[in-house]
Amino acid sequence: MLFLKAFVVGGLICVVGQLLIDLTKLTPAKILVSFVCLGVLLGGIGVYDKLIDFAGAGATLPLTGFGSALASGTREAIREKGFLGVVTGPLCASAGGITVALLSALVVSLVTKPKDK
Repeated sequence: MLFLKAFVVGGLICVVGQLLIDLTKLTPAKILVSFVCLGVLLGGIGVYDKLIDFAGAGATLPLTGFGSALASGTREAIREKGFLGVVTGPLCASAGGITVALLSALVVSLVTKPKDK
């Protein structure tokens, strides 16, 4: 049942993104940034944590989950370190995801050959 919940929630988030691409004049970059900001907002007020408890990876893997991780990391770091947590919290919470993205980009850049436009 957990897999079904994750599939449905993750799929609905993707459907919203696809509808925004198809029905608005927003660029994909603006939509991606909007999803991260929405995740930060919902994570900051505690709503997204309930969605993560319900759907698991279906809520943590999309970009809204990245934004929620930033918010929760900031909240925890502020509790532990005070004002310094505003800077260190998001970096600590998202270090794994950022590292995987950078290493994946490195591997792709080494494997593929750039083409002239």
